[in-house]
Amino acid sequence: MKKIVVLFLILAIMLGATSVFAGGGSQAKQQQKVVVQIGLENHPGEPVTDGIYEWKRIAEEMSKGTLEVQVFPSSQLGSKNEIIDQMLAGMGVITLADGGFFADRGAPDMGITMGPYFFASWDEAWRLIDSQWWKDQSKILESKGLKILASNWIYGDRHTLTKRPIRTVADFRGLKLRVPNNLMQIKGTEVMGATPTPMPLGEVYTSLQQGVIDGVENPLPVLYGGKFHEVAKYLTLDAHIKLLTTWFCGTQFFNTLSKEHQDILIESGRQAGLYNNVLATKAAEDSIALFKAEGVEIINVDIAAFQRQAQPFYTMPDVIKDWSPGLVETTNRAKAGR
Repeated sequence: MKKIVVLFLILAIMLGATSVFAGGGSQAKQQQKVVVQIGLENHPGEPVTDGIYEWKRIAEEMSKGTLEVQVFPSSQLGSKNEIIDQMLAGMGVITLADGGFFADRGAPDMGITMGPYFFASWDEAWRLIDSQWWKDQSKILESKGLKILASNWIYGDRHTLTKRPIRTVADFRGLKLRVPNNLMQIKGTEVMGATPTPMPLGEVYTSLQQGVIDGVENPLPVLYGGKFHEVAKYLTLDAHIKLLTTWFCGTQFFNTLSKEHQDILIESGRQAGLYNNVLATKAAEDSIALFKAEGVEIINVDIAAFQRQAQPFYTMPDVIKDWSPGLVETTNRAKAGR
């Protein structure tokens, strides 16, 4: 009889425990730690990488530890396109990209932001991302599986580092220039007269060494951080793209997060962007002296001549074939805050 009573007591305890666990399931789910991975091609010490660690700090602090942000620089999670594919498969990863990549991923109008000399100032860039046009484009991208989290990060003015000097537009002829693998930057390079060679940033150093490419373009801190100047000694300050950084994740993953975690990721990303912008501006200024100290020739060019060479980009059939009618005029109004 005692054994039966004991068995009933054990059973009751087990059922009670199961009931408490089941009843508290939603609460346990809310308290469960969420791990987010941020992967980027940039190296430690670059402003954008330091900005990511600030994002990690702010997000984890705001979430009281229920969000864990893991950072993977130097292409540890793969190339940009490989990370985007991971997002579309539902993985909890974040990376950075720009309008050129978004154009190839279902939001073709966003590609115009990567046109050569599209932005005349950072103020134009900030007015554009605050506009209804940007909000509408972000919704289109979200419907294609990609959710923008932050767009207020300065990546920098993109300049050109080469193995032979570029002093005039004519010097681009025959130059094999590494570009990111998206149509907008490929065509933007073609219009300047160079031969675009798409490849991940992680392959650039050895490709310069082996003569696969003659040059690479990127903001100054990225060029210096990649040590590309060890094998290419001519830096042309052409500032052909004023590039803002956009951070995003997969829509599928974002929708699995609680509203609180969604808001934290977005707000902490915005705050980290302001931190990044201070670092990026200073790093760009400091980079010139660093390049000079390591034997790089700094070349200033006639920017107006480069801008004139670039204008046909905005009428190239391969570029505009998927653009909405009047896109140039629409974005010009948005950049002006109208």
